[in-house]
Amino acid sequence: MPSENLPIIHDGIIDPPHDVEVLSADEFKLAFRNHPAGVAIVTADAGNGPVAMTVTSVFSVSAEPPLLVFSASAQSSATPTITEAKTVVVHLLGADQLHLAKLAATSGANRFPEDIPLEKLPTGETVYSEAHAWIRGRTVNKLKAGNSTVFLIEALEAKTPEAGSAELDASSAHPLVYHNRTWHKLDSNSKLEA
Repeated sequence: MPSENLPIIHDGIIDPPHDVEVLSADEFKLAFRNHPAGVAIVTADAGNGPVAMTVTSVFSVSAEPPLLVFSASAQSSATPTITEAKTVVVHLLGADQLHLAKLAATSGANRFPEDIPLEKLPTGETVYSEAHAWIRGRTVNKLKAGNSTVFLIEALEAKTPEAGSAELDASSAHPLVYHNRTWHKLDSNSKLEA
């Protein structure tokens, strides 16, 4: 029997208990301020043209089967298309793709301008050619959570760095992270000795 103080998931929607005092939005954001997150862009096309959104909520769930998760705010203009699309492309960004992260995060911007290298996959999705890695996947589940939707994605194919490339060398790869409300790059100076 579930505890009365736990949220209930009903028809894919989290329904928090109404008699429990929860953390304020400001306190919650403050708690996460010093918890860095990798930066990614999600693109999708449900048939009316591609959309893109910058996210910091991407994480891997399982390697077998290959599953990842991200969330999308209802406030983003891209969310309805991402929700409707059967597949998405999750671009994992390095610091040299900061301009792409900013572009996909800018409200009202043309996220697919002519001066940005783009590719159309044979399956129809648009990808940013500059991304050092991307994963194309299909949405296998969605969960409404507050003002966001959490997407569970099964990976179908990926563009990954080639074996022996500098992108696989931790001393020359520079992942893009979001920390304390600004952009950062990880490099060899951020390495801690175990």
